Amino acid sequence: MKRLLIAVVLVAVVGAAVYLMASRANPAAGAAPELAGAPAAAAALARGEYLTKAADCAACHTVPGSHQPFAGGVGIRLTIGTLYSTNITADSETGIGGWSDDEFVRAVREGMGKDGRHLYPAFPYTSYTGLSRSDVLAIKAYLFSLPAVRQPNRANELRFPFNQRWAVAFWKTAFFKNQRFAADASRSSQWNSGAYLATALGHCGECHTPRNFAFGLERSREFAGEELLGWRAYNITPDPAHGIGSWSDDDLARYLTLGHADGRGSASGPMGEAVAHSLQYLDPADTAALVAYLRGVPAQKGDHPTEIDARPAPAAASSGIGPGPDAAAANSQGRQLFEGACASCHLWNGTGLESRYAALLGVRAVNDLSGVNVTEAILHGADFKIGDRQVFMPAFGAGYSNTEVAALTNYVIAHFGNKHSEVGPDDVAKRRQL
Repeated sequence: MKRLLIAVVLVAVVGAAVYLMASRANPAAGAAPELAGAPAAAAALARGEYLTKAADCAACHTVPGSHQPFAGGVGIRLTIGTLYSTNITADSETGIGGWSDDEFVRAVREGMGKDGRHLYPAFPYTSYTGLSRSDVLAIKAYLFSLPAVRQPNRANELRFPFNQRWAVAFWKTAFFKNQRFAADASRSSQWNSGAYLATALGHCGECHTPRNFAFGLERSREFAGEELLGWRAYNITPDPAHGIGSWSDDDLARYLTLGHADGRGSASGPMGEAVAHSLQYLDPADTAALVAYLRGVPAQKGDHPTEIDARPAPAAASSGIGPGPDAAAANSQGRQLFEGACASCHLWNGTGLESRYAALLGVRAVNDLSGVNVTEAILHGADFKIGDRQVFMPAFGAGYSNTEVAALTNYVIAHFGNKHSEVGPDDVAKRRQL
């Protein structure tokens, strides 16, 4: 009994020490490289607006179509349940109107709420921890300049034991480094600006870096690709076959700015949202800095290597108005579905009609045997605005059965990727739940 009591006491002491360690603040202000779109001499609110867009706050904190910017309520569906983003408008009762500068900075950079509770790492403080205090406060100033929205926060719907928020402290101890961005003196100012954008402000790794069993980022495999929120965020390291090594700088800049690069594909899902809410607004010099940084990270093959067939034989044998005698004809159901719902926009030869966003040649999704993003695109479609252009693809999830979606996915991959995939109805059913 005495030994048991000692063991319990030791566990309690160690647990308390871990909790206190995870709750310890790091008041270091940090220094950010200057961004072309947010120079230090810029007007405070203009600078804050630019940084807020670069940080992509709207994607998680604004419900699409709600016309209530930053009022929260966006559902983030994970394997452990659903988290809901919070109201970050200046409303004093339901938002952050009563938060001090220190409280806001600590929440953004350290994942600690005003009430002292740890925030779940679905909020990317694991990246935002690198932000400078001045940048975080510029964001706060901009948010407080907008109309306050009175909207109570929605309760999370997480399964036990993941609904025990105190346990996040132990997760932080294992997987979170509370530290500011440090410029590399051996690199150019452009590279350092790109590093700050990619790793801190733009938090690219939150989607593109693989995660371990406990949702922690595997930093040694930065940007090697991951599946999150149902979509595959592809490898964006310089690997020439499986990453973006074969893309030109112009390809990358156009994709980041427009959500499309000829012969490379179009953004959709969370990446489409990132372009629509954030990346399209970057100053061209900042986009160039981001490209320069991505060029310099270590090349990785990733867990899901995807080789691109830029001129797939079935599509090459087709015209814009009719298919060639390709092997995918064996999938008669998929072919009929494509003919009835897809061919008029994408065309049989994959060049796209009217909109370059409809082109399918060279796209990683149609070369990915898992069919993850093709399936998601069929189920959910696309609807976002780039500049003055509305990028739209209807969703077919409600109208097609799981068997039909699987058949169409396999046909698209066979015809435009020249590969044999085996996506089944059960795979589609699982994707509907993500």
